[in-house]
This record gives sequence, C-alpha cells and structure tokens, in this order.
Amino acid sequence: MGRFFPLVLHRPDMSTFTVRGSFQARDGPQSFEKEIEAPNENVATEHTLAEFGSKHGLNRTQVEIDEVKA
Repeated sequence: MGRFFPLVLHRPDMSTFTVRGSFQARDGPQSFEKEIEAPNENVATEHTLAEFGSKHGLNRTQVEIDEVKA
C-alpha cells in the first residue's frame, strides 16, 4: 500500500473520537463503543452511522448514538 499511496498514520487536523451507543440486533439492543478519527464530532457521528449501514445493513433509525467524546 505504501508504494503507490502515502501511508498517513495520523493527520494533525484530525482528532480521535470515542462514539458510544446501541443498535438493534436480532437479540435486542446491542451496545457498542468505537474509536473514529475525524475532524469534528459531526463527522465522527456520520462515519459511525455509515459504517453500521454498510457493514450491518442497518438504517440510521436503528442506530442510537448516546455520546461522542474527544
């Protein structure tokens, strides 16, 4: 990967956010905690919702975000 694309480990304009919440699983609500690198809290929330949508096939209404901390 480093041959054609530069390896960027940490960009100075990005912060690491911890996103906590829950989503609707087959067994009922399942809690989660994810660390996301993003420029602000809104982008961290959007990345979290997009990831649950793409990986788990969930709608935004099925994911409840309780807290976003830097």
